[in-house]
Amino acid sequence: MSRPQTRIQQKNSETILEAALEVFSTHGFRGATLDQIAEVAGLSKPNLIYYFPSKEAMHQALLTRLLDTWLDPLREMDPDGEPVTEILRYVRRKLELSRDYPRESRLFANEILQGAPRMQAAIAGDLTALVAAKSAVLRHWMEAGRIARLPPEHLIFSIWALTQHYADFDVQVRAVLGEGHDPFAEAGDYLDTLFRKLLAP
Repeated sequence: MSRPQTRIQQKNSETILEAALEVFSTHGFRGATLDQIAEVAGLSKPNLIYYFPSKEAMHQALLTRLLDTWLDPLREMDPDGEPVTEILRYVRRKLELSRDYPRESRLFANEILQGAPRMQAAIAGDLTALVAAKSAVLRHWMEAGRIARLPPEHLIFSIWALTQHYADFDVQVRAVLGEGHDPFAEAGDYLDTLFRKLLAP
């Protein structure tokens, strides 16, 4: 059993992961180097390797943490709640994640675009199982006539696409809207209207 990290070790680990996130989200996994991460972290390369033996280990640590963060709002969808309220709350939480974690969103998108070589097990396991469970909840609501009949998995996919777009294409969104616009506030109102109409029985 490994010893728990000291406070300084925890701080250094977090500093390294923060630097790795910055480098990976900017350059992608293939374009990132240990030297770049060490420079951003303000640590020597040997010090970096003491905590994480490779950039693969850092990338995996970030992806594991990210997947948990990404799935938490879907986990919170309450089968006993009011269906439209629960779905709209999920949409809002996903949009907030895009606003608050844009680098993490780009990291995840880059991994998926590369065929998810470091996330296949997690996608085939936790993510797929959770989507199946929540799709069953959505299907139950549909069969009870509480929301419109739609392919539940595709409803979830559309929520992902319409919320994460604002993180992954932030530069494009802000360029098109111009100054004086809060894309996330406007998107929240728009998506609320869109999904209310879509979900109406």
